[in-house]
This record gives sequence, C-alpha cells and structure tokens, in this order.
Amino acid sequence: MKKQIKLLVMAVLIPALVFSFASCTAKETPAASKGEEAFTPRLDTNTDCSVNVAGHYNNFEALEAEFNSFSKYYPNVTLTYTYMDGYSKAGSGILSTALSGSEAPDIFFTYPWMRDWEDGGIIFASAENLADPALNIGLSCIRPNLLVSEEDGKILSVPFYTTTYGMMVNEDLFKKCGVNVPETYSELLSACKAFKDAGYECPIMGYNKGSDLLYPMFYPYFCANLQGNEDALKAMNGFEPGAGEYMRSTLKLVEDFVSKGYIDLEKCNELEDNYDAVILRFFEGDVPMMLASGNTVSGTEKREAKSEAFIANPFKYSFYPVPSTEEGGYFLNAVSVGFGVNKNSKNLDMANEFMRFLIRTDELNSMAKAKRMLTPCVNLAPDSVYAPFGKLGTDRFINLTELGLADAASSQVSKAGWLVSNGNMTADEAVAAYGNIE
Repeated sequence: MKKQIKLLVMAVLIPALVFSFASCTAKETPAASKGEEAFTPRLDTNTDCSVNVAGHYNNFEALEAEFNSFSKYYPNVTLTYTYMDGYSKAGSGILSTALSGSEAPDIFFTYPWMRDWEDGGIIFASAENLADPALNIGLSCIRPNLLVSEEDGKILSVPFYTTTYGMMVNEDLFKKCGVNVPETYSELLSACKAFKDAGYECPIMGYNKGSDLLYPMFYPYFCANLQGNEDALKAMNGFEPGAGEYMRSTLKLVEDFVSKGYIDLEKCNELEDNYDAVILRFFEGDVPMMLASGNTVSGTEKREAKSEAFIANPFKYSFYPVPSTEEGGYFLNAVSVGFGVNKNSKNLDMANEFMRFLIRTDELNSMAKAKRMLTPCVNLAPDSVYAPFGKLGTDRFINLTELGLADAASSQVSKAGWLVSNGNMTADEAVAAYGNIE
C-alpha cells in the first residue's frame, strides 16, 4: 500500500509510559480506568446477530474472555473467532480473498507489514474508519504514536498488542553463580565469560532461523542509531547508493559479539521454532540468557507446566533489554497485531460496538495480562516479567511505528544481521550488498 501515512505523536507521554512499569499492581480490574467512562450500550441490547473475528492465533483465549464480558451487555449476540491458515506475507492472500467473499469476517487481524504487502491495498480499502466520531471509539486510551492515520485522517486499524525485544534471564542461575545481570555491553561479555568459565556451554542462546538469533541485540541498537536521522531514513528506504553504511556500526557490533565465542550456533540451530522450542529449552535451567521477543515471552507462563525440568526445578526469570552499548540496552516497542473492522460487514453496527467496548484501557490491559503481552495503552500495566524495562531512561525508548523505516529496508537489515551472525557475510560485505541481500 503506497499511500502516505502519518503518525500521531505525543512525546510527553513517554515518561508516563516508563513510569507505569513501576506502578503495575495485581489489583482487580476496576469498571473503568481513571478518566474513562464505564461502557454503556448504544444499540438495542436485545439485538440478535453474529460477529466473527478472523486472525492468525491458533487459540485466542484472551479474546474469548472479552466475548464473555461483552455478552453481559448483548446476550443475544454470537461472537466467534476463526483461525485463518496462511495469514502471512508468504500466504496466498487468504485475508484479501476472504474479505471479498460471501462469508467475510466482521473484524480481522492487521499487521504493520500489511501496508507494504501486495494485497495491503485491498485489505485496508475494506477497513472501517475507526476514528469516525460517530463511532465514539475511545482511541485516546492508546499511545498516539502507535496510531497510523491516513492522509485524510482515517484510522483503519487499532493495535491491541505490542511487543519488544530482549533476553529471558534465569535470575536464580545468576544468583547461584554470583554474577550480576548485565546492564552494559562490557558487563554482558563479562557475564558470558563467567558462565563459560563455570562450565555452562551456552551462556546465551537464541533461535537461529530466518533473520533471528542476535536480532534482539542488534535491531534495537540499529533503530536507536537511525532514530531522527531523516537523511538516513530517506537513503535506506530509497535504497540509495551507499545507504548500507548506516548498518555498519550495527554489523560491527554483531561481528564483535560473535567473535567472543559465547553463542554456539550449532546449539542454537537445534531449536526448531521461536516459541515452544525456545521456551522449553530455556526452562531446562542451564541457559543463563535466551534471546527472544515479547511474542515468545507471552507463551512462557502456560509452558511452565509443560516443562518437566521446570516443574522439578522452578526458577525465577525475567525479560531484560539486551545491553548493546555501555549505556545499556533499548526498549524498542513495536505493534505486534491490531484489529480492523470490515466496513462491508453485514453486522457493521455491532462489530463497531464490540470495538468500542474493547478499545478501553481495562479491556486491553486485561487481554494483555491473559496473553502476557504489552498493551498499546497509555497505561502499559505490564506483567512483572517485563519489569527490567521500566528501569530504562526515556532516552532508551524507541517506537518502531514512529521510526519510519520501510518494511523492505527493515528486511535488508534483518537479513544482513543474520548473515553476519552466522559468518556467511562480513560486515563490510553486507554494507556493500544493501538492497540486494537475499
């Protein structure tokens, strides 16, 4: 989708965002957050219809809980969730096909990459304007720099989960070995050496397929160096000659870390996926640090009971930023997934009403807590596993949506980082090949 978009930005919110990590409590969710009115039905509560949500989660218990809550207001409305296979960049346009079919979903998952996707134009052309004042959807509860506005002011998608990148840390193992959890790059190297010397074969691990492995280390670092540099963004997004130079410091970081020998590529290659396999391997208890995204972390709580090793020897773990500089790491916040409403829905009024119910601080935070994800709300209210990110200063906060890097350019950086991580390219070679990296 090539049309220009703009971001709604309010920098003054950032301090409040970071502070909200520390203010998270386990108190029962109130009827409405401060400053928000309690939900009041706007349609006939006896309305009898159905609303279908289509997406790419195998199961979505958090949404089903919201269905149950909504049914208290509209008992005759049937809400269902449909898993759509092939709902990805590599898919065959299953969503765009479904939206034009006779049984099109009323609400559907959206992802940031869809805007640069071949079928993105079809998808967003079918989307309702959620910023229409007549709908009265409380978009003010969402961090403004996460909302993408079209040239005409329309908002066609609202994020309901966001994520970040870091490393799962076995805090008990650090305590046992007398090692401090690293907060700087030199401390990261020292911690890896200490565990290596203590007999731990893999001080740090990560999934090594596609463009992963050191991604949680190098990509936030790259984005931090790119943030606010309009010349660099223009050059990289336009694949201008020499634009690869903006990756050099990032790839040199990758080369330096890999050269220390603290990450075993063969062991990382044994991980079959970036979810169950990564989590269960970490729960074995002998890996001090596991590189991951918040999407992976979201599955940890449920998998504690699926790990015999963790059941036998449970340990405390948290999710930390990867310290890529001597000033520490970064909190790179990215939209994980959003919702769009099909403007051609047969039950459009009720689909919009459900969105009005859902896009509220308490409901979004409840969904996040159930899934162990980060909400897009001004009040993050994160799970305590993310608490280490709350220690970062506001200067370490980066919003990926606000950054402005095109998906194709981002993909080149990801591929370059992975190839250098695995020794398939040098940093110099990757810099020179920018725009043509396969």
